[in-house]
Amino acid sequence: MRQTEFLTTVLPFKDKVFRLAKRLLVSKDEAEDATQELYLKLWKNKEKLGNYKNVEAFAMTMTKNYCLDQLKSKRSSNLRLVHTNYIEKGEGLQRNIELKDAVSKVHELIANLPEKQRLIIQLRDVENYEFEEIGKILDLQPTAVRVALSRARKTIREQLIKKHNYGIV
Repeated sequence: MRQTEFLTTVLPFKDKVFRLAKRLLVSKDEAEDATQELYLKLWKNKEKLGNYKNVEAFAMTMTKNYCLDQLKSKRSSNLRLVHTNYIEKGEGLQRNIELKDAVSKVHELIANLPEKQRLIIQLRDVENYEFEEIGKILDLQPTAVRVALSRARKTIREQLIKKHNYGIV
């Protein structure tokens, strides 16, 4: 695979790779390092990329695995899983505070989900991947992805209802 062919194959999804890395690794710097490391690995193995039907799914799987390895390693013992892609456009101070509180609560609830459900929420609801693509990335059947996503959403919905109705979670 030539350089121009490589670039046109892998560059279109670099933002998705970064967002997934940022989702898994709190630090923007860590996410940038992970993205750079992934692209270095892809470049070194560019001749083998033609063997993959879906290079993007392969790259996302590599990103997920690299980030999880980083989280398990000693040097990243101070990292935690969160989601910080939400940017608010304000209407009023009170409304901004309420929205930020609600988003913060959803982030907290997502962070408390099991790892697989957290990843599926990220890939489906944030990155807009199809069930089949998520299944390839996470090595699951599309039906299992749908079930896990449904359970994750149900858990979040139930916890939010408890919070709004009773003020507890």
